[in-house]
Amino acid sequence: MSEFDVVIVGAGISGINAAYRIQSQLPHLSYAILEARDAIGGTWDLFRYPGIRSDSDLFTFGFAWNPWSKDNPIADGASIAKYVRNTAAEYGIDKHIQFQNRLLAADWSTSDNSWTLAVDNDGATKSYKARFVIFGTGYYDYHQPLKADIPGLDNFQGKLIHPQFWPEDLDYEKKKVVIIGSGATAITLLPKMAEKADRVTMLQRSPTYILSMPNRSRSLMSYFLPSSWNRKFQRLTWIITSRIFFLFCQSFPTLARFILRLSVKPQLPSHVPHDPHFKPRYNPWEQRLCVCPDGDFFKSLHTGRADVRTDTIKQVTPRGIDLNSGDSLDADIIVTATGLRLQLAGGASITIDGEKYRLPEKYLWNGVMVQDLPNASFVIGYTNASWTLGADATAQTLCRLLKNMEKNHQVAVVPRLHDDSGLQQRKLLNLNSTYVSVAEQQLPRAADRGPWQPRDNYFSDYMFSKYGNMSENLETVPGDLKIKA
Repeated sequence: MSEFDVVIVGAGISGINAAYRIQSQLPHLSYAILEARDAIGGTWDLFRYPGIRSDSDLFTFGFAWNPWSKDNPIADGASIAKYVRNTAAEYGIDKHIQFQNRLLAADWSTSDNSWTLAVDNDGATKSYKARFVIFGTGYYDYHQPLKADIPGLDNFQGKLIHPQFWPEDLDYEKKKVVIIGSGATAITLLPKMAEKADRVTMLQRSPTYILSMPNRSRSLMSYFLPSSWNRKFQRLTWIITSRIFFLFCQSFPTLARFILRLSVKPQLPSHVPHDPHFKPRYNPWEQRLCVCPDGDFFKSLHTGRADVRTDTIKQVTPRGIDLNSGDSLDADIIVTATGLRLQLAGGASITIDGEKYRLPEKYLWNGVMVQDLPNASFVIGYTNASWTLGADATAQTLCRLLKNMEKNHQVAVVPRLHDDSGLQQRKLLNLNSTYVSVAEQQLPRAADRGPWQPRDNYFSDYMFSKYGNMSENLETVPGDLKIKA
């Protein structure tokens, strides 16, 4: 059995970031990263649909300790995956990754104060022992997509594609394509597929907010500051401006709607009206706002090969889609970009002394650990800012927690909620998107106060990681944290 002080599950953004924080702040602790696939990058290596790109700027989505060095804030998936791989190699993190090791089960032993992990390695089961486990798998289900409830979908005789499992050999040149959905994936797919397809139609039940932004950002300070200082300044600027814009949308939704409408209307061709196609039913940032670099989404509408339809589906037919308005759409290919299925821990079974642990019944402690679960953390990023900001706030908090455990000779820590009678439940993820609402019953809970509140502010979370009260609702067990040198 392989033994480590810390085991990190997942070699994506979250896992690589956690590994760097562990090895730089606690270099005497041994750690390993278990990666189910044979490559670094997580989501950015797995998803291969045309045009896949970040929906957050890379200045904040990139690592704080190895900033994105290019001037484009939005980058394609291949570039992000390469950046993560190069970062892991540069800092020696890749030497700690054990590929093709998919976590099947994790069992906490109260008597031994350690985790035993059952891992599938190319069909064979291996065991690992760890004092602390960091689940850096994100919250997407990599194996099963969110099932789309679309009437008659099985009738379709053309190609039916889900973006999560994009066929490498799919030929959509000169084909008629219908993309069902209006989120970030659909906004990305439409302009890219329209370059080759005969016609691409984005069919949406309701619109989303789309913000165009120049895909080149170089501040005046870059001409005066050293490169390393400029990248830090650039990152801080984007964190602050993004936060201000989010708060503005929350505080003045009517004005935010008006401004976003003003930004969209001039970019539309004459044959595509703003209403109803770009007039969402909800306020800005009640769902995640979509970004299109250099206005590529709107530019594609001017080509005559891309279109938007706002309607509901009556029935999918063998050769297309009948709409409730009475119209129909011919299709050779249908892409169901209707959202992703959410899950934590990569679907692994979690038990305590052999008893099943019920994650959805527990509250999240300071956005880092979960009630009644010892020595384990789930890395959950923000929905209203870059994922990596939340992941790094979690990693920084964990490092401080581990240091405190060593200093105070504690072998285990576990969040406890002794009285929940006065707690009011809150959403863990502050979005009303369909895929988030569907997943609520699979995610841990959040509450209206104390260490159980949902996180959404990087600045307050960063301050907590440095100076916050780490003992509130946290039970400790005396002993030696370290397994081996």
